[in-house]
Amino acid sequence: MGYAETYNAWKSDPEGFWMDAAQAIDWDEKPSRALFDENAPIYEWFKDGMVNTCWNAVDRHVEAGRGGQAAIIHDSPVTGTVHRITYGELRNRVARLAGALRAQGVEKGDRVIIYMPMVPEALEAMLACARLGAIHSVVFGGFAAHELAVRIDDAAPKCIIAASCGIEPGRVVHYKPLLDGAIEQASHKPDFCVIFQREQEVARLERGRDHDWHAFQYGVKPADCVPVEGDHPAYILYTSGTTGAPKGVIRPTAGHLVALNWTMKNIYNVDPGDVFWAASDVGWVVGHSYICYAPLIHGNTTIVFEGKPVGTPDAGTFWRVIRDHKVRSFFTAPTAFRAIKREDPEAKELAKYDISCLRALYLAGERADPDTVNWAADKLGVPVIDHWWQTETGYAIAANPLGIEHLPVKVGSPSVPMPGYDVQILDEGGHPMKPGELGAIAVKLPLPPGTLPNLWNAEARFRKSYLETFPGYYETGDAGYVDEDGYLWIMARTDDVINVAGHRLSTGAMEEVLAAHPDVAECAVIGVADELKGQLPMGFLCLTSGVTRPHEEIVKECVAMVRDQIGPVAAFKLAVVVDRLPKTRSGKILRAIMVRIADGTEWKMPATIDDPAILDEIAAALKTLGYPKGG
Repeated sequence: MGYAETYNAWKSDPEGFWMDAAQAIDWDEKPSRALFDENAPIYEWFKDGMVNTCWNAVDRHVEAGRGGQAAIIHDSPVTGTVHRITYGELRNRVARLAGALRAQGVEKGDRVIIYMPMVPEALEAMLACARLGAIHSVVFGGFAAHELAVRIDDAAPKCIIAASCGIEPGRVVHYKPLLDGAIEQASHKPDFCVIFQREQEVARLERGRDHDWHAFQYGVKPADCVPVEGDHPAYILYTSGTTGAPKGVIRPTAGHLVALNWTMKNIYNVDPGDVFWAASDVGWVVGHSYICYAPLIHGNTTIVFEGKPVGTPDAGTFWRVIRDHKVRSFFTAPTAFRAIKREDPEAKELAKYDISCLRALYLAGERADPDTVNWAADKLGVPVIDHWWQTETGYAIAANPLGIEHLPVKVGSPSVPMPGYDVQILDEGGHPMKPGELGAIAVKLPLPPGTLPNLWNAEARFRKSYLETFPGYYETGDAGYVDEDGYLWIMARTDDVINVAGHRLSTGAMEEVLAAHPDVAECAVIGVADELKGQLPMGFLCLTSGVTRPHEEIVKECVAMVRDQIGPVAAFKLAVVVDRLPKTRSGKILRAIMVRIADGTEWKMPATIDDPAILDEIAAALKTLGYPKGG
C-alpha cells in the first residue's frame, strides 16, 4: 500500500486504522475502542485499555529473546567515552531504580522532575517513572534556577532526579547549585532528590533530602511494571508560552505508544535491531519521542550523544558517530547542518568516514532552508527528509513516509500530512483557502493518538491557546500553504508573516532567497515597525567561514536577490552581517526577541537562550541600521 492508499485508509476509517496499529503494542487489557469523544473538543484515545510504557520499551524485547541487543549507546565526545547498554541490562537498571523510588514512596500518578544532561541515566530515570506509572517532567539540564522553580511549582513533584553537572565543550555546567537555588525559590518542596554524581564534578548533598544515585538503589527490591489506564499521563513537557508562563503539554500513555511505534517503520523506515540516532536533547520533545521512547518501543538501538555538531572535536563528529555505530536513520535540526556547512563548506571531514550504512537524514525543529537541504543531499548522497511537527503533537504532522513510499522530494516542503492529520489552510475568518494561498495552518479535530489532549492543570488555557481561534480545529500557530499536489509548505510562525503596505509576506520565503547566496551560511529575516508601510523586512546574515569580501557588497547582492525573486513589493532594503544569531538551546532562532530589540519595545531574556551575549551583538548591529528608531 502506497502513501495515498494508507492516508485514505485512515481517512475512511480512523478508528479501525488506529485499532489496527494498536495490535503492535502489548496490552494488559485491550481497549474496547480507539476514540473517546464524549468530552469533545477534549478527545481521548484507547482510554479504557491498561498498558505500561516501560514494559513495551524494555521488558518485552528481553522476553522475546533480544536481551543481548544494544538498547542504548552513549557516545560522549566531551568525556571521550562510549558505553553500550543491552536491553537485558537496561531492564535490570530501570527495575532497580524504580524499586528504589517506590521504596521512598513514589507511586502511580506522582510527579518526578528529571534534570539531567545527555547520559543514559536520564533515559533510565524516564523509564523508571513509566514503570511505576509516575508522571515525569524532564527539564532541560542547565536551565536557570528560576525556570526550574516555575516548573517545580506547576508539577509539584514528589521527587527530583538530577545530575551533579553537565559538560559543554571546555566547561562544566554546575547543575546542583541551580537545583538548590530552584528548590529554595519554589513554594513546593520535593520530598527528596536523587543525584547522579559524575566524576567531572561531585556535588555536595543536602543531608536528609538528597540521595546518591548508586547508594539509593543498593539492596532494594526491583519493581515490576504497573499497568495504567490508556489516558494516564506518561509525562508533562513544558513548552515556552507566549505569556511567559510555560505550558505543561500532557502526553497520554496509550496513544503515545501506538503512534510512536507506528512512525518508526512508516516514517523513519527502520526495522527492529537497526540503529537509530536523533541528535537532540532529552529536554526537548525530539529527545522524548526519538531518543528515548520510539526507538526502544520499536526494538531499535538508540544513541545518546553528548557533544556538538562542531567543536567536539571538529565538524566531522556526526560522520564518526554514524560510521562507528552503523546508524541507519539519522535525525537532527537544520541548524546543526548549517553549523557544519559553515565550518566545513566543502565537507572535507566527511571524506574521512565511510557512512554507507546511512539510508536517510531527517530534519525538523525549524524550517529546513533549501540551501541546507541541497548541500546535505549533495554531500551525503542519501534522501534528506524535512518533516514538520511540534512539542504538542509529539511526532510528525507532515513527512515523507519512506517506510510506506518514497514520495518525490520538494525541497523546502515537509511533504504531505501523515495519517491522523487532516491539515487545512484557513484565512483569518476560519474559511479554507485555495491551493497556493498563504494562511494559518490548522488541523481538523480530533487530533490523532499521542498528541496533547490537554495542558497540565490548565484546561482553560489549552482551549484558548489551541481550540478557540478556529472552532473544530487545532491551531498550530504556523502559517503556510498547500500546493496543487497536496504538499504542505510551512513559511513561518503565524506572527512571522509580516504585513508590508497591505501585502502579507512570509519572512521564511525571504530567508530562502538569502540562504541561496554563496557567501551566506545562515540568516534570519524579521519584520520591524515602519510608520509608512506598517512593517519592513530586515535581514541578518551570517557568512560562511573564510569569506573575506566586503560586507557591503554581500548585503547589496542579497538585497538585489530578494528584489529579483520576491519583487519590489517586499521592500527589502535593510540587511546587516552578524557573527551569529540568537538561538534557543535546541537551535531555534529567537526572531521575536530580535523584533522587540529593533522596535525598542520591552523584552525579557528568554530562559532557553543559548548565549545571552549574542543579544548585545544584535543590538549593536541594529544600531548601524538606525534601529530602534529614535532610540
